Amino acid sequence: MSVLGRWHDADVTLDRLGLLIPPAGPWSVQAPAYRWAEEVGYDVVYTADHLTHPTLPGLWLGEGFTLLTAASAITERIQLGTLVASAAFRTPVPLARIAMTTQDISGGRLVLGLGMGAPFCAVADRGVSGSLREMSDRFADVVQGYLAALDGATEWRGDTISFGGLETTAMPHGALAPELLLAGHGPRSLALAAAHADTWNTYGGPAASQLEADDFWQLIGKQVDGFARACEEQGRDPDEVRRSLLLGFGRVNPSTSVDSYLGAVERAGELGFDELVVYGSHWAAGTPPDVDVHEQALARLR
Repeated sequence: MSVLGRWHDADVTLDRLGLLIPPAGPWSVQAPAYRWAEEVGYDVVYTADHLTHPTLPGLWLGEGFTLLTAASAITERIQLGTLVASAAFRTPVPLARIAMTTQDISGGRLVLGLGMGAPFCAVADRGVSGSLREMSDRFADVVQGYLAALDGATEWRGDTISFGGLETTAMPHGALAPELLLAGHGPRSLALAAAHADTWNTYGGPAASQLEADDFWQLIGKQVDGFARACEEQGRDPDEVRRSLLLGFGRVNPSTSVDSYLGAVERAGELGFDELVVYGSHWAAGTPPDVDVHEQALARLR
């Protein structure tokens, strides 16, 4: 049962609360974070999927799906997700294979978050990064190719990526595909999420990190409206798609205080989000100083 059950009495739509734990440091320091997140009451724990990152220089980054698979062995209840797997270097068939392996080992607890990815990861992968348009085209191909692979296609051709010659099955017999979360804030990514996602996620976009609270929430409200219009254009009821908000990159940071955390939960619910994900601190240097905020806020939400 979600920790957020009591908020339904206040007409707030949130029903899932998540934490993003950056994949910094060896498993010996990350494992306690996943155990703690389950014990404190989070519904889902996410990790990022980067080959490098400018905010974590000099640190070891673990591979996201491997971390989630390891986390499934030391947890029982929480869902485990990528926020997000990166289309900048992932391709459809290997993505389908690693996602379904994690889904299988975790007992069906994977949330497959997928996004366009960052240019610096493309450079780390192959030495070059395409234009924003080219990265968007690749994102669409990774999503559609992944879905084709899960549907059993033996060959498929997109605008930027193709595959062929598959003779093995897409997933174990009787398995269910993981929840598909697609992240985006621009018109093309909103349309992609409206067409294919079980869950749509936004963090507002790069410029959102510099906005003060009122301007930030106004921007997010416009993106919610934009996603609803994208769903209507796809002939899809927006209420069929879970709406997820990631907070903590910029000036609107729930982890600064219990009041900030509870206020963020309320504002996200008022805008129609179903899930709030808080960007947490990494555990590479030990237990972060903000764990008390999380513990006290979740205790208030029970």
